Amino acid sequence: MQHSKALYLFNEGRHYQAYRLLGAHPSSVGTIFRVWAPNASAVSVVGEFNDWRPEVHKLRSLGDSGIWEATVPEATAHHLYRFAIRARDGTLLIKSDPYARGFELRPGSAACIMPPSTHVWGDDEWLARRAAWDWQHAPVNIYEVHPGSWMRHADGRPYLWRELAERLIPYALEMGYTHLELLPVTEHPLDESWGYQTTGYFAPSARYGSPDDLRAFIDACHQAGLGVLLDWVPGHFPQDDWALARYDGTALYEHDDPRLGVHAEWGTHIFNYSRHEVCSFLLSSAHWWLSEFHFDGLRVDAVASMLYLDYSRRDGEWLPNAYGGRENLDAIAFLQALNVMVHGEFPGALTIAEESTAWPQVSRPTWVGGLGFSMKWNMGWMNDSLRYFSRDTVHRRWHHAELTFGQVYAYSENFVLPLSHDEVVHGKRSLLTKMPGDDWQQRANLRLLLAWQTLTPGKKLMFMGGEFGQPGEWSEARELDWPLLADPAHEGLRRLAADLNRLYRDLPALHEQDFAAAGFEWIDCHDSEQSVLCWLRRARDGRFVVVVFNFTPVPRYGYRIGVPRGGRYREIVNTDSGWYGGGNLGNGGFLETAEGWRQWPASLVLNLPPLAAVVLEVV
Repeated sequence: MQHSKALYLFNEGRHYQAYRLLGAHPSSVGTIFRVWAPNASAVSVVGEFNDWRPEVHKLRSLGDSGIWEATVPEATAHHLYRFAIRARDGTLLIKSDPYARGFELRPGSAACIMPPSTHVWGDDEWLARRAAWDWQHAPVNIYEVHPGSWMRHADGRPYLWRELAERLIPYALEMGYTHLELLPVTEHPLDESWGYQTTGYFAPSARYGSPDDLRAFIDACHQAGLGVLLDWVPGHFPQDDWALARYDGTALYEHDDPRLGVHAEWGTHIFNYSRHEVCSFLLSSAHWWLSEFHFDGLRVDAVASMLYLDYSRRDGEWLPNAYGGRENLDAIAFLQALNVMVHGEFPGALTIAEESTAWPQVSRPTWVGGLGFSMKWNMGWMNDSLRYFSRDTVHRRWHHAELTFGQVYAYSENFVLPLSHDEVVHGKRSLLTKMPGDDWQQRANLRLLLAWQTLTPGKKLMFMGGEFGQPGEWSEARELDWPLLADPAHEGLRRLAADLNRLYRDLPALHEQDFAAAGFEWIDCHDSEQSVLCWLRRARDGRFVVVVFNFTPVPRYGYRIGVPRGGRYREIVNTDSGWYGGGNLGNGGFLETAEGWRQWPASLVLNLPPLAAVVLEVV
């Protein structure tokens, strides 16, 4: 791209590859540095190549673009550097490079001149399949992973990317997941932020190895048939004075007015989406990860906080938009532009919104007025489900609607059903210990929850540890409790999770119509007295499975349900199986239908095991 055109597109907010323009670029004549600091009176680059002296290598202004530039022959790959920015009031600010492709390992925060990638990709077949992928009718089952705490060395060190690939990829494949979702691996100074307070929007964290190590990890995932999603944070950034905050002495990436520019709840700044260059920065960050690292999509964090000007604010703490409303019109335009770019430039890549309100058409195309995301997290399903499951079983009969209400809106969006990291931290307890009752009931309830998620329409997301009943809350500072798998009770949970994942993947009735009402039909949603629910899941060709849940510890013998076809049925899943740690109450494998029941032409008489789900198919 011509230099003048690149500057024009950057200033217009339409440069998707501004990382090719700005940052540090090694060349045959040294390193070319460019930085956007339109309100600076002077800029220089300091680093290991000039003993960090601001007077040595000064940048020249490229006029109205606001960009400063210099070529430094002494600067070479792997040198650390920063920008020294003289604000208009004379203050000297020492800042990191917003477009840096690498940083030194924390607690250091200097940028690093990164050499060009030497990784040779081997995932052409994967990318070709992805481009033709009909994801709406395919299984999407996401394993959410914090790479620094999934598994560690015996001395507590986190695995590097290539080490993690040797262990995580076989495990995810054995478990039947289709995708990994990595908590933010963009560079961040504080481990306890889990990556959600990003300071390096183009830099993989140095905690886990080099950028090419991350490329190798993703390449290995793809060659094994596993997709990789990135948790990406365009909604806010930390207030560290060496990073983006008041970058050139003014509110450059953020708003000057704290009623627009500060998230007091999180102690972070909000991006100014009305500034074109900020949009170029964020769009280019998204493009960078999808293009240069072959990520298969982005989970966009905290979308609700972007959409609403009054998000988590009291009266008087926010400013309305030009029409007097609370909608952030600039953020809406940015999100639509993001989704148009991703779907246009990266066929088959997904964008998934963490959006917790009733904002309409989040996962509908921009040309019909939607935000354009592929999918949206179903926070209502998650909250209702966990609230119900945490109740003592004797009280569940009074709260039946917490399970049935979700079908009222289940097809208004393309929903993902998340059991994410946010639900197992900060005193919320683990999935296992949310459950009421003694140890047996807690495990049975968790088996039931795993089935509830798998058998409910919607794509799936499970945070690491939930699949085998991790008893403690998650901590970024230690690995999961892997020794628990020596306990048959926890190994049984893991076996069930794997079998359910494979069932969801292999059975079209459970995934082809995740987003369509035609794929679901109640058999009976009214038996609150016994806390039983049953329904059908249908494939596009009409094939179906029967799903029955018993949400109490009381076995139900001779329980009759209607079915749409007479004949012989086979029990293909029973979460009370001894193989999973249950009590082995079931239906002997096969059942013959009886006479019609209510509006149905045939019926089945079942034994419903306690706190369990069964799935049946026509033989």
